[in-house]
Amino acid sequence: MSLLVLKNFSVTLKNKPILNNINFSLEPGEKVFITGPNGAGKTTLVEAILGFIPFEGELFFKNKLIKTKKDFQELRKNIGYVFQHPDDQLFSPTVEEELAFGPLNLGWNREKIRKKIEEILKYFRIEHLKTKNIYELSGGEKRIVSIACVVIMEPEVIIMDEPSNGLDEVNFKILIDFLKTSKKSIIVVTHDKELINELPWKVYLLKNCKLKAL
Repeated sequence: MSLLVLKNFSVTLKNKPILNNINFSLEPGEKVFITGPNGAGKTTLVEAILGFIPFEGELFFKNKLIKTKKDFQELRKNIGYVFQHPDDQLFSPTVEEELAFGPLNLGWNREKIRKKIEEILKYFRIEHLKTKNIYELSGGEKRIVSIACVVIMEPEVIIMDEPSNGLDEVNFKILIDFLKTSKKSIIVVTHDKELINELPWKVYLLKNCKLKAL
């Protein structure tokens, strides 16, 4: 059973076609890249999947047709989204509070959250950032924290938009290690050839409103 399926998926914005009859499926545990030129509609595709932008066609998650506002609310509990710009995602005063925010909204008890935060900090090698103010972090540190904030909520699918932007060598290695070891289904939207070359994943090209496997 495919986890995520798009059928004849199209987006038009301001009378301009952005995506045209895209068909795509993601299997449990599958990891893929979506690449393409700037302005091709990569972020639009992601935001439409999450229900932030209207689309035509059909979207299925675990064989369920996703259509209503309630459907998309449930979908967003199962698909974690790492924004292209961390500053659009992070807003709590400290790293620890940021990591706790999502799990608190999911209704986890505080002891489970405390343990999970310690696990995630260790997993991403950012224990030293626990009590740091978000606004004191470097761009690379914010990126890793933004990824950690999604992973901690244990979504079934993770979508990452340009996750390697602004990473130094150390944080790039942390990102690669996560992408190699994670058991989740992952979609990485990127134009970073170095990142694509690091991982033997299937690559899709989004160009001229169409998505095709390379």
